[in-house]
Amino acid sequence: MMYISNTYKRFPIKIQRAKGIWIYDTNNNKYLDTFSGIGVLSFGHSDEIIKNAIKEKINRYTHISNFFLDEDALYIAKRLVNETGKDGNVFFANSGTEANETALKAIKKLKKGIIVSFTSNFHGRTIGSLSITGFEHLRKNFEPLLNDVVFLPFNDIQAFKNFVEKNGEKISAVFLECVHGSGGLDTVSSEFIDVINKFKYVYDYIVVADEVQAGLGRTGKFYSYKHFNLDPDIITVAKSLGGGLPLSATIFTGKYKDVFMPGDHGSTFAPNPVALAAGRTVIERLTEDFLKEISEKSIYFKNRLAEIQKNLSINYKIKGLGLMIGVEIYSQKINQIIEIAISEKLLLNVVKNNTVRFLPPLNITKTEIDEIIFRFEKVIKKLI
Repeated sequence: MMYISNTYKRFPIKIQRAKGIWIYDTNNNKYLDTFSGIGVLSFGHSDEIIKNAIKEKINRYTHISNFFLDEDALYIAKRLVNETGKDGNVFFANSGTEANETALKAIKKLKKGIIVSFTSNFHGRTIGSLSITGFEHLRKNFEPLLNDVVFLPFNDIQAFKNFVEKNGEKISAVFLECVHGSGGLDTVSSEFIDVINKFKYVYDYIVVADEVQAGLGRTGKFYSYKHFNLDPDIITVAKSLGGGLPLSATIFTGKYKDVFMPGDHGSTFAPNPVALAAGRTVIERLTEDFLKEISEKSIYFKNRLAEIQKNLSINYKIKGLGLMIGVEIYSQKINQIIEIAISEKLLLNVVKNNTVRFLPPLNITKTEIDEIIFRFEKVIKKLI
């Protein structure tokens, strides 16, 4: 008997410790981790700067409640808002789904109407966030969920135009992932963004950019929507924000910055001061030079993946932005790829059934990328 809910298919590895891109099991085996706690560990496992910040804060206190303001909360909030280029305020929570629930709650206060989401959007698993998640198989066992949610095909300009021209006055909000994290690493088109922006100015609906996975430097820009000139009113971030500890944020900008009044919303644990201390070190290192390096490493990584494709004549598609990379593989044996990879001491994460999702640390070196490629090529050879 395990005593743990059976909600994840876990790897057959008992972890002893982890450092950088490596995970070590209790049998002294060494595995190369390509997905960094599903994008949580922007600076890899057991980063020294993060650990030192955590230790220093723990020596002061571990929790103080929201009747007091930790100085790191103000620092992080200011940076999150400043990166939007607008005025704004931040509500901190503990996870990505909570950040999106916060956005939903604000929308319910501001506007009553239809919420538009898109196929393959993933916004979380709590009831509100699940209601706007574009995976029918994740929703169906828990329906009925929130009313007035409509899913449109991702990147389908005509379908969006048709719906908005018919229902524009009834739309309260549009939720968007510019790069699909769980949805296969597909990227929004600039033309699609242009249409969303255009109708926003006509019908005044709220645009929410879900940056839970794609934000905070992962794509080579602080927010992924900056690649596409999206004009969001609300931005949600999480995963890497806490440096490995639970921390998320919902950023309200412009005329919506003061949506919440005392008593409207709250959290017992967030923002936890220890998570804030870790998160501050993450935010401080996201400089322009560092973000530029992420883009350069992305090109190198994708070129190396393309070499495998050419050398082995395998049918796959390379997708994503920055160090948020997907390899959509067309093989009858794709369901065996995780097991094959473990035999090569390589840990892979597969989304949407056939897409390997690479989310390495943002400070990964080219030598470490080469090691991933070396092992991944061996896996592909066995797969074909």
